[in-house]
Amino acid sequence: MLDIRSLSTVFGPHPARALGELRSGASVEQIRASGHVIALHDINISVRAGEIFVLMGPSGSGKSTLVRHCNRLIPQTSGEVLVQGHDLAKLTTSELLGLRRTRISMVFQAFGLLPHRTVLDNVAFGLELQGLATRLRRERAMKMIERVGLRGSEARMPEELSGGMRQRVGLARALCCETPIILMDEPFAALDPVIRESLQNDMLELQREFGKTFVFITHDVDEAIRLGSRIGILDHGRLLQVGTPLEILLAPANATVAGLLRQVNRARAIPLSAALEQGADEDSLTGCGSPADRMLDARQSLEAVLPQLLGSTDRVGVQQAGRFLGFLSRQRVIDLLSPAPRELRSTQGLL
Repeated sequence: MLDIRSLSTVFGPHPARALGELRSGASVEQIRASGHVIALHDINISVRAGEIFVLMGPSGSGKSTLVRHCNRLIPQTSGEVLVQGHDLAKLTTSELLGLRRTRISMVFQAFGLLPHRTVLDNVAFGLELQGLATRLRRERAMKMIERVGLRGSEARMPEELSGGMRQRVGLARALCCETPIILMDEPFAALDPVIRESLQNDMLELQREFGKTFVFITHDVDEAIRLGSRIGILDHGRLLQVGTPLEILLAPANATVAGLLRQVNRARAIPLSAALEQGADEDSLTGCGSPADRMLDARQSLEAVLPQLLGSTDRVGVQQAGRFLGFLSRQRVIDLLSPAPRELRSTQGLL
């Protein structure tokens, strides 16, 4: 769907030469002293159809630069970006414009709405660029306005809307174009926590409904864990780790990744299905204080059953759809909630 291969980007007067020097062994400090900045170095990512791929990292890590390569708002110094097999660097200007109109759209942090157009005309703007007839684009835009909960606001101007409403307009505009890929550059960063959570819920629901592929940028770890099918972690222009939220949370690649995840509410993020002890079978239920009718549901989070787990001296059975999956003990919960868990239990087939 979206492939990024060996991508590097250098800002400065002679980027190709500076990149060559870096590959030949020059230090980042030496490159910087020559008036260049290594924005991204040797990035390899393959985004799958229908997933929410989250790029996360601190400010200055290269997240926004990388997402702007995905529609060639910024050209890379070396490497390839392929959208559905199309190498963006090889497209003509007209081919690139066509791809942006039909295959990939973007939602910006600063909303990016046209201040002189109504909500309806903002949402329909992409369809206007595609050349769709006025009646058809307004009908389609109105359906999407209703879908994102803005019915009754279609005639209002952007300045009359709250921040959350403006971001819904931006999301509706992107969805209205019916592009298979949507780029989102920290779209909820400027919103208060309540509105932010509401928009996160809306996005997850819309993704399930429309099956779009999202590349979502954030510096908020909890947001990344909640939204991401997979997460890529960047720092100083380098890709440190790619994996599912659980893989990254329970098995961070290095101390930098572990540090970024230190403030995550682990109890809320870890489902029971990922916390089970190994080596137990259903026959072990006898005498352990966990009869089948009192077993926990594997889809619950640790947070939901934490008082019960920590207050028990026995192992507790866990099931899903009536099928016994395994046990969870008090010590296992304590281990998983520590900042550096000792192991990651295989969750294949359970999540």
